Amino acid sequence: MDEFWVFGYGSLMWNPGFPYEERATARVVGYRRSLCVRSYVHRGTEERPGLVLGLDRGGSCKGVAFRVALSDRAHTIDYLRERELVTSVYLERTVPARLADGRHVSALTYVIDRAHRQYAGSVSIEEAASVVRDAVGRSGPNPVYVANTLSHLRELGIRDHWLESVAAAMSSEPASDNK
Repeated sequence: MDEFWVFGYGSLMWNPGFPYEERATARVVGYRRSLCVRSYVHRGTEERPGLVLGLDRGGSCKGVAFRVALSDRAHTIDYLRERELVTSVYLERTVPARLADGRHVSALTYVIDRAHRQYAGSVSIEEAASVVRDAVGRSGPNPVYVANTLSHLRELGIRDHWLESVAAAMSSEPASDNK
């Protein structure tokens, strides 16, 4: 049976923005969730970039897979390209995903382009907390993005210890005077 799935690991989990017929927890192997993207639009600006999630190579990532009606496939892809490829920091990929019920599907997702100037690489917990705390972009404050992601991960029973540590560091450090 021909199906179309989309894998979300960040804001797509709670705000997909497209109609879907099924939503399931899923795991993708070979990529990990990482605050590795300098956000110049959605959660920061060129002058004061934020950090948002990307799928970076290595490890595995639990997130949400959405099954989209085949009749909505083209519209959904157009929507996702407009949303995710605004600065071309992501590469569109189809990856194997395993759903919580054991099914194996192919899912469209967006992975970080490590050659792109917005790729932040591995940042320390302290650096990530400092950047995220003060950044605001078109889609709102960067700390709200991190908090929403953690909240939805908890609802799904998914732990992301590194992201939890970033959030804890944000709340324990004083705000920057460089606003």
